[in-house]
Amino acid sequence: MNAIITPHAGNWEEVRHRLDQNAAFNRMRGTPYYRDAIYEQFSAAEYKRRYDALRAKMREMGLQAAIVPGGPSHWSWGGGMLWLTGHWEWHALACYVLVPLEGEATLVYSMGGTHCEATRREVAAAITDVRGSRGGKYAEVMIERLKELGLERARVGLLEVDPRHQDHMPWNQVETLKKGLPHAEIVMTHGIMHELLSVHSTEELDCVRQAGKLVQAAMEALVERARPGIPEYKLRAAAGAAILEGGGDIDFLIIGSTPMADPAMVFGNPRPSQRVLQHGDIINMELAASYRGYTAQIGSPVCIGQPPVEVSRFWNEIAKPGFELMAATLKPGANIEDIRKAGEFFRENGVQSRPIHAHGIDLVSDGPHIFKEHAHAEPFEQVLRPGMVIMPEPNPITPDGLLGMFVGHTYIITQDGAECVDDFPLDLIVAE
Repeated sequence: MNAIITPHAGNWEEVRHRLDQNAAFNRMRGTPYYRDAIYEQFSAAEYKRRYDALRAKMREMGLQAAIVPGGPSHWSWGGGMLWLTGHWEWHALACYVLVPLEGEATLVYSMGGTHCEATRREVAAAITDVRGSRGGKYAEVMIERLKELGLERARVGLLEVDPRHQDHMPWNQVETLKKGLPHAEIVMTHGIMHELLSVHSTEELDCVRQAGKLVQAAMEALVERARPGIPEYKLRAAAGAAILEGGGDIDFLIIGSTPMADPAMVFGNPRPSQRVLQHGDIINMELAASYRGYTAQIGSPVCIGQPPVEVSRFWNEIAKPGFELMAATLKPGANIEDIRKAGEFFRENGVQSRPIHAHGIDLVSDGPHIFKEHAHAEPFEQVLRPGMVIMPEPNPITPDGLLGMFVGHTYIITQDGAECVDDFPLDLIVAE
């Protein structure tokens, strides 16, 4: 007869001879597996700062517990789950950190078994209680933990999985929480993580700088690979390999090409295709890389062969000076409206642009969002402060709407100005 494995069983000595049993394998813990794995970690003080900041916000909102998700989508990029644990998720829509106002936090991770053991090693500096979801039963696992903590009647806040699109925990998980905790108050919250991430710590900024090196390496690899006869997707492969080789993760690689003599592209292709590069093409791109969850972005047009006069003029008289005007506004105390006004340069000079001119970065693209027509920001981000990360990314477009040039670099707002996190030249690059 097989032994019954309870939800919290799975200690190594109990399961090591029964690894062919699903229950034993999936609930294992305390194994010697991955004991030699090495992960760069934030300091204990940094993680304490993060949990203290979240709990202060919870007290302000009257929450006894918070469920903090994070997923693999661009608008989440790990979200609060990554911020609190160091784990970036790719197996599930989201994983969740249950944070009580008092007591130990719990990461409910998508997988069990060896996957979960590896994750325990990965997050060891931040959190020690890591539990598998038992095949997607996230809410059931969190109910058990809340009961262990005596929080059956707590006011529990649900943070967004995807704050940009305001998506929360799936309905089935919420329903399970409500049925399993009939006396608890389950409330949806909005914007907590972005507020906590709007201004970065010293350790976080070091990761942004490293991400800047990664996107520069990706740009350099793309330029090196850009030759007639090469399909667009191989530019993506070259840029992606440079990011991975540098120890980072790929956020997005938007790359497209069009003939300079007969253009039909204002922005890079979010889905790089099998189109083969030809002499006389121009490549538009926006590349984003992540280092330990913190992203930097970059983009600058690349020509295959010498550009015609009208393309060079568009760069020298429109794209480059328009970007420089926006970058010059980046300093502490500046209002985001200053960035928006700088973008009026394009219409004043007889051209148009994509609507978006600049945005902030917390873990990934987020507020403030500066458009040609208006600027949108929460009260805490309307004025630039040291530690904020801003991505000016004007994309001027010719009056006929057929040729655009995306130009973007990532900046850290400092005490006396702004620091660009890459050294890629602000030039119209020619790849012969």
